Amino acid sequence: MLVIGAGAAGLMCAIEAGKRGRRVVVLEHNAQVGRKILISGGGRCNFTNLHTRPEHFLSDNPHFAKSALARYGPRDFVAVVERHGIAYHEKTAGQLFCDGSAREIVAMLEAECAAAGVRIETGRAVRSVRRTPAFEVVDDRDSWEAESFVVATGGLSIPKIGPTPFGYSV
Repeated sequence: MLVIGAGAAGLMCAIEAGKRGRRVVVLEHNAQVGRKILISGGGRCNFTNLHTRPEHFLSDNPHFAKSALARYGPRDFVAVVERHGIAYHEKTAGQLFCDGSAREIVAMLEAECAAAGVRIETGRAVRSVRRTPAFEVVDDRDSWEAESFVVATGGLSIPKIGPTPFGYSV
């Protein structure tokens, strides 16, 4: 499995796939993972919200959020944060923030990836994606092939963290 993007969504996807025995490689164009995590919450990372509920999501399929949150909800993520000994506090309306630095959350996600056997490759600018029966992904150094392919590149909203329109073009 290939995951493009080593932000929160890409790393969580990779961790869960790795835990299920999948061989996973994450390709990230930046030199470090979790750039948006590091700046979120003023550098203290608003890592979840205790009041996340299916009815807070808009979707053509209202059952999707129900299913997703039934399988992995805010309390599940809090349990991982606590297992890693990261101190946190609740702010307004159930928002949870690190007491220390957002770097703790990034380190936790990297450790969870390592424990799940996930390989993270940074500094990898993906140039093309092609469906061959599998997926062929070419970055600036190598060619990768996988049965499964996830685009988790985020949006273009914060220019200083180096986003590209790659995810939109795919």
